[in-house]
Amino acid sequence: MIPNEVLIREININDNPQIAQVIRDVLIEFGVPKVGTAYADVALDMMYQTYDVGKATYFVVEVDGELLGGAGIKQLDNFEGNVCELQKMYFSSKIRGLGIGQKLMKVCLDKAKESGFEKCYLETMPYMKDAQKLYQKVGFNYLDKPMGDTGHYSCPVWMLKDL
Repeated sequence: MIPNEVLIREININDNPQIAQVIRDVLIEFGVPKVGTAYADVALDMMYQTYDVGKATYFVVEVDGELLGGAGIKQLDNFEGNVCELQKMYFSSKIRGLGIGQKLMKVCLDKAKESGFEKCYLETMPYMKDAQKLYQKVGFNYLDKPMGDTGHYSCPVWMLKDL
């Protein structure tokens, strides 16, 4: 698929069902456990409301009018410090490998800096190698242990980037 029009924009309430479906589809595709990961998050069905607080923002990727991915930033849960978490960055297979992930990552990290965060944290799965390559490319480094307590105990890869 070569998209004609790619739009990265902040989520609106009408996007909730579509982004929840995209995320669940990707998690199932990759065989991610349904417990201890984003799959089980209550927030998945109310993404707009979840990110309509404080310094949080969720962006969706609309391609030729179809919602096909997204990512957000939010204060790292259960952590004292000025650290945000890059959350729920998932893309439909229709748009992977087109450079859209790198564009969305820049939008998220720019928003994190603008919001005054000093560092950005993320959690992922060990077999999501392409995602890890992207994270490293933009300056994320591996950690030996998790930060905060996100509830995603099934995600054993932790990374951090200075903003």
